[in-house]
Amino acid sequence: MISKTQIKLINSLSQKKYRQKHGLFIAEGIKVIKEILASSYEVTDIFSKTDVFSLLKPTNLHLVTEKELKKISKLTTPQTALALVKIPPVKKVNLSGVVVALDGVRDPGNLGTIIRLCDWFGIEHLLCSPDTVDCYNPKVVQASMGSLTRVNIHYRSLPEAIEQTALPVFGTFMEGENVYQQNLPSEGILIMGNEANGIRDDVARMVTHRLSIPQFGANGATESLNVATAAAILLSEFKRA
Repeated sequence: MISKTQIKLINSLSQKKYRQKHGLFIAEGIKVIKEILASSYEVTDIFSKTDVFSLLKPTNLHLVTEKELKKISKLTTPQTALALVKIPPVKKVNLSGVVVALDGVRDPGNLGTIIRLCDWFGIEHLLCSPDTVDCYNPKVVQASMGSLTRVNIHYRSLPEAIEQTALPVFGTFMEGENVYQQNLPSEGILIMGNEANGIRDDVARMVTHRLSIPQFGANGATESLNVATAAAILLSEFKRA
């Protein structure tokens, strides 16, 4: 059974201001929730059609009907369960190794995929400009598939953060150097730009190495790569080096 008060709270968490107010975010699906339960994140409540979460106290698990789950789910087709999770305290930024920095990435699916990529390639820190989509957006959480719990995500001014480090700064540009012909270092900041506008001028001025992914298609009809796809290619090259 789920109360009207709980439904109102859960539905409000679609908006960033209410996630910040209550210090909570939503996670959906058994796999994602189990990943979060196995991490340092604190799950406060689970609303589920079945009792499959043995790590929870009985008071934290609320068995609901499919109809009730549809009232709180943010998915077109609701999964088996939805969890409320506490937003963890912000950790100190540690710019070492390869750091991914996102300049105004706005699509939740792209951010979620990039978080998964950071997890896959062992990138500990993901730096986001303040206008990058919130990592606790329900669609980002869903797309990250649990990797959110294993990547440290920081929101701050990119120029300010870059000024405080001596790491080389790599940016992606159409006119950059062919990434496949570069000797890439084991440390550096890799900046990925906004889906439509790329890297902003104030950030671009701080880039020390301009990279591009060459196009091999004969007709050249494709204007650009999706930002998450480009991030996957570039991170693969950094780790291969």
